[in-house]
Amino acid sequence: MNEFKPILATLGRHRLIAMLMALLVALTCAIVCNVAFMIRQQIALTSLPSGVAENRLVKIESTNLDRTANQIAVHKFDLAVLRLIPGVESAAAVLSLPLDGGGWSSSVPPGQDAPGNVVASLFNGTPGEVATLGLDLVAGRDFRPDEYIPLGSAHGFDGLDHVPAAIVTRSLAERLFPGQDPLGKAIWPGDGAVRIVGVVAHLLRPNVGAGSDNDYSVLLPMLPDTASITYVLRTAPQNRTRVLKEAKAALYRVDANRVLRDAMTFTELRARYFRRQRSMIGLLVASALGLLLVAAFGIAGLASFWVQQRTRSIGIRRALGARRHDILRYFQTENFLIVSMGVLLGVLLAIGLNLLLMAHYQQPRLPLWYLAVGAAALWLLGQLAVLAPALRASHVPPVVATRSV
Repeated sequence: MNEFKPILATLGRHRLIAMLMALLVALTCAIVCNVAFMIRQQIALTSLPSGVAENRLVKIESTNLDRTANQIAVHKFDLAVLRLIPGVESAAAVLSLPLDGGGWSSSVPPGQDAPGNVVASLFNGTPGEVATLGLDLVAGRDFRPDEYIPLGSAHGFDGLDHVPAAIVTRSLAERLFPGQDPLGKAIWPGDGAVRIVGVVAHLLRPNVGAGSDNDYSVLLPMLPDTASITYVLRTAPQNRTRVLKEAKAALYRVDANRVLRDAMTFTELRARYFRRQRSMIGLLVASALGLLLVAAFGIAGLASFWVQQRTRSIGIRRALGARRHDILRYFQTENFLIVSMGVLLGVLLAIGLNLLLMAHYQQPRLPLWYLAVGAAALWLLGQLAVLAPALRASHVPPVVATRSV
C-alpha cells in the first residue's frame, strides 16, 4: 500500500496526461462493449434455424406471361414435369420461402376480439409443401387434400377468410396459447376462424430482424393462383446443381412464354439474404480491434515516455535497494490505476450509449456481463501493453543515479 502514495503523487503531477489516457480507455470500453454485443446479435441472427432442409432444396421463380391462363393448372402441370427429373424427391409450388425477402403477414389473434396484435408470416403452397421443405411436424397432422382452396377464391386474397385449417410454429403456438395444447384451437388471420391442425418445430419468416418473433409463422392450405410462383425441389445435396439446371430447361420446354429468375440452392439463398449482416460483422470486428490497438499503443507509448523521463529516478530507487520486480510492479500498478479510472468511466458511458441505441435504433438492453468482460479485457490489455516498457525500466542499472542530469 505504501507504493500507492508515490504513484498517486506522480499521477497528480501529470494529471492531464493521465486523464487523457483514462478517457481513451473509457471510450474504448464503452464502444467495444456495445460493438461486441452488436456482433453477437448479428451472428445469432445469421445462425437462426430456418426449419427447412437447407442442404437439400433448390428453388426457381417463374412468371407466366400469359395472365389469362388457369394458373393453378399451370402450376400443377409444371410440378408434374419437375418431378420427372432424375434425383427430384418431391416438389411444391409456394408463394414464399424463409429468407427470400418476400411473403405476406397478418395479425393472428387467438379470438375474434382477443386483445393484442401478434403478427405472423403466412406461407401457402401446393400439397406436399411440408414434406418438400422438410419441416419437422412435432404435433398434429399435415393438411388433407380436401382442405386446400384457391389463394384468391376468385380475387383479392378472399380465401384467407374461408381457409379451414392452419399449421403453426411451436414458438407462435406458445405465444398464443401459453401452457396449452394448441391443436384444435382457433386463430383469426382474416374474418373467419381457422383451426390449428398441426405444429412444426421451426419455420423462419421471409424477413427477419432483431426481435423474438422471427419464428412466428403460419402455414395455410391455400393453392397459389398467381402468375408468379416459386417452385421448390427437394433432392440430394450432391444433385442440387444438376437438378437446378435441368429444372430450368424443363420449364422452358413446357412453355417458353415465361420468365425464370433467382434459380439457386437454399444455401445460396441464405448467403444472399445475410450478405449485409456478414459485411456488418466484418466492419464491427475491424472497428473493435482498431480501437483496442489504439488503446494498447497509447498505453505502451505513455509508459515508454514515462520510463524515459524517469530513468534517473529509477536508477536512484535501484541504488536504494529496489529490486527489478519492484520497478516492474510499480509501472504495472500505475497502469492499473489509470486503466481502472478509464474502465469505471467507460462502464457508465457504455450504459449511456446503449440507452441511446435503445431509444433510436431498437437495440436491446446491454447485458451487464458484457461490461464485466469488457473491463477485464481492458485490464489485461493494459497490463500486456505496459509490460515491455516496464521490463525495460526494471533493467535500468543503479549506476544511472550517479550520472549528471
